[in-house]
Amino acid sequence: MNAYIFPGQGAQFVGMGLDLYEAHPIAQELFEQANDILGFSITDIMFEGTAEELKQTKVTQPAIFLHSVILSKVLGEGFVPDMVAGHSLGEFSALVANGTLNFEDGLKLVSQRAIAMQKACELQPSTMAAVLGLDDEVVERICEETKGIVVPANYNCPGQLVISGEVEAINLACEKMKEAGARRALVLPVGGAFHSPLMEPAREELAAAIEGTQFNNPTAPVYQNVTTTAVTNPDEIKANLISQLTAPVKWTQSVQHMIADGAKSFVEVGPGKVLQGLVRKIDNSVETASATV
Repeated sequence: MNAYIFPGQGAQFVGMGLDLYEAHPIAQELFEQANDILGFSITDIMFEGTAEELKQTKVTQPAIFLHSVILSKVLGEGFVPDMVAGHSLGEFSALVANGTLNFEDGLKLVSQRAIAMQKACELQPSTMAAVLGLDDEVVERICEETKGIVVPANYNCPGQLVISGEVEAINLACEKMKEAGARRALVLPVGGAFHSPLMEPAREELAAAIEGTQFNNPTAPVYQNVTTTAVTNPDEIKANLISQLTAPVKWTQSVQHMIADGAKSFVEVGPGKVLQGLVRKIDNSVETASATV
């Protein structure tokens, strides 16, 4: 069975999507439609902007979504997923790819999500940190014992977990992680505590938008970040998508469940190869590849 996986924030690069725009009429049409929906020329920033411009959350998230979704559309009849999953933001790309959301609604939700997250980041100084070389249970225990808000945010692969929370609590937790034997505990250059309770204002804002959007029956199950198992019910998909902003991304567990359910190959659709690397660290017996046209 073929699993298609979709990257999240951090996979962006200057010039992303230009090759698709120049070579495929459907890509050009969808990129122009995106400019109209967003009310600004995201293609100018994606194709010719600076890394700094592309790094703004309100730009990054729609840009990665567009690259992933338009690439899946360009693949045409060659794109037949048996199952899909996306890392954080990538879950929205996955839901367009399996027909749960249409292109326009997906892009609108991603844009609203990005703006809501940016606003939540500005309410309170917060950050994230990568912890390498510790068991999940140890990281979880240190988070629980640390004063302030600090929680596991991304279970990326065994021995690689990202924590999220208040700046002071993150710094304190990082020191404790190193004392516990972490190979590294490194604060990341991000402007907020994604997938933590500090995203609650964004979750409330996005919940209203998601509730007001049409979700269809998918053509293939989605393995969502919150539940990690196959979901096909549109109401369940909605609820999990709303929970996602304040809950951890359980990528390790999602990939393990996809493999248990028969996935033999994982194709990454969108910019970068980060997810392929994580899949190989989770189980190196499966095939991984980038979607190409």
